[in-house]
Amino acid sequence: MMKKIYMLFLLLPCLWGCKKIFDLKPVDKMTPETVFNTEKGLELYTNSFYNASQIFPQADQIYKHDFTSDNLSDLGAVNNVSTYLQSGFDSNQASGWDWGPLRNINYFLENYNNPSISQEARNHYGGLARLFRAWFYYNMVKKFGDVPWYSKTLSDTDPDLYKARDPRKLVMDSVLADLNFACTNIRVAKNTSSSRITRNVALALKSRICLFEGTMRRYHPQLQLSSTANDFLREAADAADKVMISGMYKVYNTNNPAKDYRTLFVSENPVTDEVMLAVVYNNTLRRWHSSNWWFTSATYGSRWSLTKDFINSYQMLNGGRFTEQPGYATMNFMQETQNRDRRLEQTIRMGNYARSNGTLAATDFGYSYTGYQPIKYTLDDSGLDGKAESYNSIPVIRYAEVLLNYAEAKAELGEFTSAEWDKSIRLLRQRGGITNAVMPASMDTYYQQEFFPGITNSAIIEIRKERAIELVAEGFRYYDLIRWKAGNLLQKPFKGMYVPAMNTTMDLNSDGKPDVSFVTARPSNPVSGVVYYIINGGSSQLTEGTKGNLLWLSNVTKVFDERRYFYPIPLDQVVLSGENVKQNPGWLPLTP
Repeated sequence: MMKKIYMLFLLLPCLWGCKKIFDLKPVDKMTPETVFNTEKGLELYTNSFYNASQIFPQADQIYKHDFTSDNLSDLGAVNNVSTYLQSGFDSNQASGWDWGPLRNINYFLENYNNPSISQEARNHYGGLARLFRAWFYYNMVKKFGDVPWYSKTLSDTDPDLYKARDPRKLVMDSVLADLNFACTNIRVAKNTSSSRITRNVALALKSRICLFEGTMRRYHPQLQLSSTANDFLREAADAADKVMISGMYKVYNTNNPAKDYRTLFVSENPVTDEVMLAVVYNNTLRRWHSSNWWFTSATYGSRWSLTKDFINSYQMLNGGRFTEQPGYATMNFMQETQNRDRRLEQTIRMGNYARSNGTLAATDFGYSYTGYQPIKYTLDDSGLDGKAESYNSIPVIRYAEVLLNYAEAKAELGEFTSAEWDKSIRLLRQRGGITNAVMPASMDTYYQQEFFPGITNSAIIEIRKERAIELVAEGFRYYDLIRWKAGNLLQKPFKGMYVPAMNTTMDLNSDGKPDVSFVTARPSNPVSGVVYYIINGGSSQLTEGTKGNLLWLSNVTKVFDERRYFYPIPLDQVVLSGENVKQNPGWLPLTP
């Protein structure tokens, strides 16, 4: 049993807002009795929850890994098709059925309620624990569907250790109860470092979880929970509205549309106007991550680069739709990137992108398969490109997401008006420099047909489009497609920029220097500075043979069938449970 209780959190850096801890007993003297007798002990214990990466994501989870990043999405091409989208994937390859972090939380909840500590303090720290439990279960349910609900600690002889999965309704009702307790009892005061959970952060997370569950119930009738979809959508809208009414956060907008959006992702200190919760990094303390290396390397990262269909969705600066411009489909890179929503130039390398030494840097086709190379998380210092020393803090929850959650929930409830648009979506588009950001009067037929042909509500189409643009690369897209039952989009080809002709050098940023040429073989006398992109007719192709849009890995079949809306239970866990834990439908084998 736990004699020296989970005190690794003493090692947490002061980045996490730790105060003086030296008045406590040495770690080898820590026991449940000393931890749960003081408010300081409760604080230190709950600090450990932030280190549970299965709950609280770290930087590399947000921009690197399948399921938690946009690597597995329809918005970008990668160097290899995910094994999950290939026919050979089965339950032998599954992972993630890990309940360790939950035990830590439940142990706290069984021991924290010491009457010698004020009721307010107990409620606050109990609220934090219950919020983390809700977050843990949200991550498990969105991946596996039905899971066992545990509200107690388990020993290795407990008969419930391998109990059957509980119904989704029971689990998510329990999650909602935890969220409601947290949103009522966690302290209100804003955390000035965006590194600690406060009541508004809890409300923001509640809006995320309830929006997910409400739309899952609406768009997945096989769950037989559609009659309660609106209950969760209402909870989502109300939680987001409380954050908005509080006035503690706002869309970060200094009237510099060329920089404001990207500032949120490249700043060492979180931009606390908008960033509600972040994974905090610090150069002085040598707390680093590897975003530069990941998004610039031809060998280290997945070479994730955005797709043409997604780039088409960015508005014109005057508020018009790019896909309504004459000849939009055959514009070259320089033409298509002119006069667009200025979030685009802060998301990918465009003509004006320069490194910190002032040198213009066009798309590097040694990295990019599509021509649209991300810069959202990369620092401009090229000296960081080959090492894991990026120090920009990474947002986990932003106020912009709260606005998007609010807008979508209200639209799904049939309550979305121009007034709702003005206090949500309009603010995001204005930050991007769009001059006419009023609610569109007509359906975006291109976006509807390309992405969601089954949706006839124009407001929902606009909100989904805005969500993709604002939150791109932040790890939302895969589970957005899951909850909307739009997994078929994961089968779309990786389509890139339009190439007007092969064997011709192209200057992508108008600096007078050629950057790339598309060829069937590298020439014997290559031009200095030019990357020769090999069109081999297999993994790399052009849609019209010698011209057209780039296609990457169109020769690899991608599969997304009905069973993939729920990840398989790892085979070894099914076996260990004596098959009390039933496999998700369609994922064979059930036994070795």
